[in-house]
Parts: sequence; structure tokens; C-alpha cells
Amino acid sequence: MKYIIAIIQPDRLDDVLARLTDKDIHLVTVSNVVGRGRQKGISEVYRSHREGGGLLKKVKLEIAVNDDFLPAAMEALIQGARTGNIGDGKIFVMDLERAVRIRTGEDGHAAIG
Repeated sequence: MKYIIAIIQPDRLDDVLARLTDKDIHLVTVSNVVGRGRQKGISEVYRSHREGGGLLKKVKLEIAVNDDFLPAAMEALIQGARTGNIGDGKIFVMDLERAVRIRTGEDGHAAIG
């Protein structure tokens, strides 16, 4: 089992979710977050002075998948989130040691489908 965390542009969320659905990946948690990467935010002009970059609005997706679904999930995330511009985001993949479906008590692979 794998745990995927993806940080993407907010305007790419609908496309990413549609692509995940096309790959039969439905269990997704979405959070609004702020952060910055190499672009260090966006500098703004305020009263004719350039202010340093701040934090940018992003969307964080958290997805638990069985190993068989990892390639499809990665493809959906990359294709849906990519614009080719700086700030498209990052994807992190980690091993998921255990998952339990609270309602039924299912454990492991069965718990995440």
C-alpha cells in the first residue's frame, strides 16, 4: 500500500479529480493549504515598493492506494496538474504500513479498496 501526497495549483483540482476518477481512484482527501517552493512566492508592489514573496495558495491531495493503483494514480496526478509552468507542484509517495476501515473493521488492502 502507498500513501500519496500531492501539492498542486488550486485551478488544476477539477482536472486532477476527473482523471483520478477515470482511473477508478475515488478515495481522496483534499485540503486548502498555503506554501512556497523554489519560486519563493510572488513579489508584489505596494505603494511603489516591491514586497518580498509570501505564501501561495495551493491544494493538498492525500490518497491511499494499493500498489497496483500507484502507476495510474501518478499518471492521473501528473497529467491533470501539469501546466509546464513553475509552481505546478510536487508529489510524494510513502509506504503505508496499515489501514483500517472503521465502519467494518477491514484491515490492510481491503480497507482502501
